[in-house]
Amino acid sequence: MDEITVISKTQKALQQRLQDIGDAILTGGVDNMEKYKYLVGQAHAIQLTLQDISNLLNPKKEQDEQGNVIDIGNGKGSTKN
Repeated sequence: MDEITVISKTQKALQQRLQDIGDAILTGGVDNMEKYKYLVGQAHAIQLTLQDISNLLNPKKEQDEQGNVIDIGNGKGSTKN
């Protein structure tokens, strides 16, 4: 199994878990505040993980102090004007 397949399956599993947490909260599957806080914390952690995976797959470009665009995705730190 190649890396992209593993990443894709991991994202799908995380998204399904996030959906399950949302369903549990919305359908009244939470009977106390401690469980609610735990599920909200899990959902937050999953969202952060999905965002980190997305950022790694689609690196963004940043600007340095002079306004030059720095391509941080290739690891070389090349600048473009």
